[in-house]
Amino acid sequence: MSHAVFVTHTAESAPPDARPTIEGVLRKFGHVPTAVGRMATSPQLLEGFLAASAAFDQSSLDPVDREIVVMTVAARNGCHVSVAMHTATLARLQAPSELVEALRAGTPLPDARSEALRSFTLAVMDHRGAVGDEETRAFLDAGHSPRNALEVVLGIGAYTISAFANRLIDAPLDPPFHAFAWDGETGGA
Repeated sequence: MSHAVFVTHTAESAPPDARPTIEGVLRKFGHVPTAVGRMATSPQLLEGFLAASAAFDQSSLDPVDREIVVMTVAARNGCHVSVAMHTATLARLQAPSELVEALRAGTPLPDARSEALRSFTLAVMDHRGAVGDEETRAFLDAGHSPRNALEVVLGIGAYTISAFANRLIDAPLDPPFHAFAWDGETGGA
């Protein structure tokens, strides 16, 4: 039903407040992903998501650590679009295949530092931010900082917006990401 309710906007058909954002996405990526076109129905949602994700990209977490947070949130929230897109990002970053497979499957990661980040991200989500001392200490002892802990919250916020919106608008997977499709159950297509 959602695909019939949410129009896939272009720069020409989008609400006027969304047009500059859509044009910026088009300039940056050379196309407008279907999810972005549908999110443009609410210019504020689209702008809010893009601003939050851009802020997260500027965090002190390194690129692979940011992707661990994003993939953990996306898999937990069942967002096939985000899992596929961020699997592609991890491939571009040349992340180890064992890491990518574990993130897609929602299983423990192969190294202790990365697993501490994944576990902490899940704890923040599960406890709605009220993470216990033991879980926080494990995160910090693995080499992460208090700043990183708050940046995890930022990543969760940004990519919860994306996951919930993508699911609501029934965003399809665009062709460039078909090779990274995820079915949400087995970790693969």
